[in-house]
Amino acid sequence: MASWSDVRRLALALAETTQDTSYEENRAWRVGGKLFAWERPLRKADLAALGKSAPTGPILGVRTADLKMKEALLARDSRVYFTTPHFDGYPAVLVRLQTIGLRELKTLLVEAWLARAPKRLVNELRKHR
Repeated sequence: MASWSDVRRLALALAETTQDTSYEENRAWRVGGKLFAWERPLRKADLAALGKSAPTGPILGVRTADLKMKEALLARDSRVYFTTPHFDGYPAVLVRLQTIGLRELKTLLVEAWLARAPKRLVNELRKHR
């Protein structure tokens, strides 16, 4: 089970990541000014669309490299990953923070960071792997 402090620690360990806020003062993590992970409470439209399957607890939004990656994550584990109509056609997934393991969270954040980081940072990271 992951927490916001785990997200913060793992995200800020990535080069040139900053933490600030996005809509409604929710936590957000950016690289090169681009959002790659954010706190995403469910909104009224989300709750209506999800109905009884709407999760409770903290929700993390995370960018994916593309829509293919989004679909792969959604197919992998529906207890962890989900989406709402708001994100249709957008490369991002929603994560039930209380159900994701730390190792998987780290991998997810690194992949999101790679999808949004400037090329020089991506090349630097890959060189040191």
